[in-house]
Amino acid sequence: MASLRVVRRMFCVAAETAAAPVTSSRWQRLKNSKAGAWCRGLVSDYKEACREVVVGSWERPLKASVYATLLGGAWACFYTQPDRSSFDTALLEVSNHLGLLSPWIRNGTSDGHVQSLVKLRNEGRLRHASLGLLSLVYRADYDADATLYEAQCSNLLVPWRELPQRVLDVGFIGRWWLLDSKMKNFDVNEDEFKNLPAHMQATSPPSVQEVERNERLHKESWLALTVEEEEKEVDRKEESVSEESQSQARKEERTQA
Repeated sequence: MASLRVVRRMFCVAAETAAAPVTSSRWQRLKNSKAGAWCRGLVSDYKEACREVVVGSWERPLKASVYATLLGGAWACFYTQPDRSSFDTALLEVSNHLGLLSPWIRNGTSDGHVQSLVKLRNEGRLRHASLGLLSLVYRADYDADATLYEAQCSNLLVPWRELPQRVLDVGFIGRWWLLDSKMKNFDVNEDEFKNLPAHMQATSPPSVQEVERNERLHKESWLALTVEEEEKEVDRKEESVSEESQSQARKEERTQA
């Protein structure tokens, strides 16, 4: 009887073990949760979108090229967008270039523009704004650290509609375009030529023949001087002078005889 009870107990334990559900792992529970289902759906959507992009690019290569060019250009503009420190560096550099010139040689337009920017910078009135693809530098009425009521009151700030009149420079593709345009011919004082006639104030570029002639003369100036012909000419003159003096002496001797 005892052996029958043991066997019966063993069979009951085996039956309960077989009927008990298998415990799932933590990874399985995470996959079957709501967050796992959402992640699987997101990955599936991205996979389908990438497949559609590849198929659309293969079917319409011209349109895909235009879109890729636009995206690449936008990324290049964003990557090369100049910041405030680059403007300060460019301003100090052009100011040093002008400082190396005499006041009588500087271009009045370049000097006036740079001096006004330096004055605003020293007063703390220069502001920088990033627009994603380009940057703007504009002037403000007060220093950012000023504690005046007019400078701190939000109701008295300059409205955005006046920003175009306050813009001083535009930064795009790593350059400050207005500053570069103002510094063109910064070492030419145009006031020196304002009293000249009209046909002398404007200069035209030289022609091809003039350029070739100047280059030829420049190359010839490097050559060594040849004095052989000049020496022969001097010898001939000396011989002719000596012959004339001998003939003159003979005539004098004949007259005396």
